[in-house]
Amino acid sequence: MKPPLPGPPTGHTPAHYGFPVPVSLVPARTVTRVLAGRCVAGPGVVDAVRVAAELILGGFRVALEHEPAPAEDAGSAFGELIDRVGAAEIASACELTLPVSRLGAGTARKLAGAAAELGLAVALAGPRAPVEAALVGSPDAVVVVPAGRLDAESLCRARAGGRVRLTSGRGAPADLAFVRCLNVLMAGKGRPAIATADPQLVAITGERAAWNDRSPDSWEYVMSYGIRTEQQRRLVAAGFSVRVAVPSGAGAPAALIRRLTGRA
Repeated sequence: MKPPLPGPPTGHTPAHYGFPVPVSLVPARTVTRVLAGRCVAGPGVVDAVRVAAELILGGFRVALEHEPAPAEDAGSAFGELIDRVGAAEIASACELTLPVSRLGAGTARKLAGAAAELGLAVALAGPRAPVEAALVGSPDAVVVVPAGRLDAESLCRARAGGRVRLTSGRGAPADLAFVRCLNVLMAGKGRPAIATADPQLVAITGERAAWNDRSPDSWEYVMSYGIRTEQQRRLVAAGFSVRVAVPSGAGAPAALIRRLTGRA
């Protein structure tokens, strides 16, 4: 008989979770890889679909993270991406992230409806009020919750029975908030998606899933395209569900660097 797993830690201090959590800069090699295009599918929606299809063949699910150029019509760009995903017949293995602040709640709702007709899931990212407005008519959409947000834990509690993508941040406060939110989501009845590539947070996520008797199909990891790819393959080989977040679009490199440096 396996020994019982320990109960959830209390106090939410660095010592409880085993990491010193210093704030560090993103390694220069990671920034170099972003600038070289190794962490971005390419500037167009065609690039996003091509990379997504390759990843699906490798056993991954995909989160499409398109970032149009600032002057580009974002609604049209996302509409084209939805059409191309449908034409490639990969919708069932993909999820499209919609930036509600840029699109507006009305446009986001229309795009979510078009995606739903193809069997393409959507994730809504942005401030709480516009995201909740965009959820009208799409109650099954994923809500993206950055752990560094002040309302992250309350939002996770409110949506623990639905679908949440929890994303990690940088530094001690974000790491500790991430674990608090993780505990809430894993104890809930929803299907959480846990977005982190930090090995310690990945390990804690697996332990929390085991403690809460989570089956592999009741939650998933979300990890960045081109970063820690060996870790992604190991997790898939071990039976975990891994969704790879694939940035694309002319604005993707700058947006990705802002995110990696904690300035998003």
